[in-house]
Amino acid sequence: MKITSVEPIHLRVPVVEALPDGTLDVLVVLIHTDEGLTGIGEVTSQSYVCKACFDAPRSAARRHGLTSILVGEDPRDPVALWEKMYYETNRYGRRGAAIHAISGADIALWDLKGKAEGKPVSELLGGRRRDTVRAYASVLFGDTPDETAKMAAEFVKLGLTAVKFGWGPFGASAETDLAHIHAAQAVLGERDLMVDAGHAWDIDTALERVQILAPTGIVWLEEPLSQDDRAGYARLCENSPVPIAAGEGDVTHWDFEDLIQRGVHVVQPDVAFCGGLTVCRRVSEMCEPLGRRPVPHCFSTGINLAASLHWISTVSNGDLVEYCLRPSPLMRKLVKNLPPLIDGRVPVPDGPGLGIELDQDIIDEFRVDP
Repeated sequence: MKITSVEPIHLRVPVVEALPDGTLDVLVVLIHTDEGLTGIGEVTSQSYVCKACFDAPRSAARRHGLTSILVGEDPRDPVALWEKMYYETNRYGRRGAAIHAISGADIALWDLKGKAEGKPVSELLGGRRRDTVRAYASVLFGDTPDETAKMAAEFVKLGLTAVKFGWGPFGASAETDLAHIHAAQAVLGERDLMVDAGHAWDIDTALERVQILAPTGIVWLEEPLSQDDRAGYARLCENSPVPIAAGEGDVTHWDFEDLIQRGVHVVQPDVAFCGGLTVCRRVSEMCEPLGRRPVPHCFSTGINLAASLHWISTVSNGDLVEYCLRPSPLMRKLVKNLPPLIDGRVPVPDGPGLGIELDQDIIDEFRVDP
């Protein structure tokens, strides 16, 4: 089997709001082969820039566009092709948009390998340990504690057993933070509550706030510091009574190795951003012997969700996935057979590869051609 073409497709809804998610603007990656099979992937980044990483022609060594690297290759060894893409983009890559783009290609290659072998991606990654994964909703805090409580009530009605609130008014003062947390917990009861601080503090403030937040019993505190404050995370994780989560902005297993060594308790790679399923599998392999908890960051389309489910279903302590509830058609309709939320859990697709089918009408409606 040989790759005959790579098709990066930019999808964009008419009005893109200033929200940090990929449900409004996404790069879908299709890898076509001479045997009629097509692999499906997704890039959650700046789609115009990442599309250029595919479309760029061959150049001097280690400056090649991804399409030129992949065409003619056998797609059934995603790990070897990840290494080839990483090396051959070395001069403009190693981190940033090039790795984000590689994520989409890598997901599509694993999908192709599964389709070629007639196996779900989870089987290729080592075998699933569960057929469904517990879901958590992810949403911004309301403007007031009452609004936060109303949103929590909606999640209870949906049958969710875990919710993450973040950003919004959180971080401005300890009093405001506690008011929102208590409002949510009054509705959620024994259900899990996680909090995303949205890079709100410096290290000294964070060290104070975790002591104040500890009695609330939140499951984790996410990204209280700048993503670049690695020394700060090391200090915080060593001294925090609240588990610290981070990693949605990190790429390659080398970045995550550093984050894990710094002591982060909950590690959050985004499969459509961090380098793909190849990187996610390496991350969970690093986490397991140290007792760290990998949880996918997943706030984009059903392609990302399916890939995240396949990966995390194979991880021993991985029974949790972020489940996006945004109404965008790129989230709700791009994947025809979007894995549904059922009694607070999401089934892992069991067809070959990712086990998903794209809706061509949605692609045609939202496609942005150069």
